[in-house]
Amino acid sequence: MKIVRFEDIEAWQLARELTRKVYGLTKKVGFSYDFGLRRQIQDAAGSSMHNIAEGFDSETNNEFVRFLRYAKRSCTEVQSELYMAMDQQYITVSVHRHRSCTRSGRPHSRL
Repeated sequence: MKIVRFEDIEAWQLARELTRKVYGLTKKVGFSYDFGLRRQIQDAAGSSMHNIAEGFDSETNNEFVRFLRYAKRSCTEVQSELYMAMDQQYITVSVHRHRSCTRSGRPHSRL
């Protein structure tokens, strides 16, 4: 089956879900006042979506793979920033584990 829209890519759907959850999490009291961390984690989460979409529109498979790697790095950045949020007690360990994994509980390595 050929994918004709980036919205049909499972990795993009997961990145969108991650972004939605990050935005929800950063609206909570405490986290919402840490403007630097809030902006950084929101940007990284959004970047994961955007890189997949942008790479989908590339001219070659190699270029698309390059953008998928950028998306994966953005997810790793979100994971690291979740550690910062945990260290500042904006989130708990259980929230961190839930936010940095897919629905199956595996890390976002599929990106």
